[in-house]
Amino acid sequence: MSTNHVLDLAKGRKSTRRFSSTPVNLKDVFIALETACQAPSGANSQPWRFVIVTDSQIKRRIGEACEQSEKEFYSKVKGEMREWLLARDFSWEKPFLEEAPVLVLVLSEKKAPYSRESVWLAVGYILLALEELGLGTVTYTPSATKGVLEEVGVGKGFRLEAILPIGMSTDEKSKEPRLSLSRVAYLNHWGSPLEKI
Repeated sequence: MSTNHVLDLAKGRKSTRRFSSTPVNLKDVFIALETACQAPSGANSQPWRFVIVTDSQIKRRIGEACEQSEKEFYSKVKGEMREWLLARDFSWEKPFLEEAPVLVLVLSEKKAPYSRESVWLAVGYILLALEELGLGTVTYTPSATKGVLEEVGVGKGFRLEAILPIGMSTDEKSKEPRLSLSRVAYLNHWGSPLEKI
């Protein structure tokens, strides 16, 4: 293990779409969300809100609402995006929304400055915290969110940014490859390569 713990967590983390039925300790979820609350936000507005769902009937109805919108989305997807999805066996079916022991709905306050950017920073914190706790997740945003918001009674001042299914991963898929730092970062000027350290 290298001396950079955060980098090790990030390198080990992958998206999970298959979960065991092993219960999740809610204290671990609380730790991940408390970690998220330490993220920076525009004007310190802290525009993130979370709905933790463990009720199997609510999870089922959320899954149904998501799959209904995904059917329409998948029927319209064409070209490279369609090929990318098919190559990974993705479809409108989202069984992980029911299989994962816990769902966390991540919301942003619409009127807050830079609310989306702030909330997605917080999501990054959650992902690394869950990785450290040995839990898997995927950042899933349904094509249409109205049904999900209605299911849990979210007011009009908030938007659904993502649903995080959380549990013990049984997903055997490998982590998607990442570009090297030398491919995405430049020194002092666009296109100027990084010096080798």
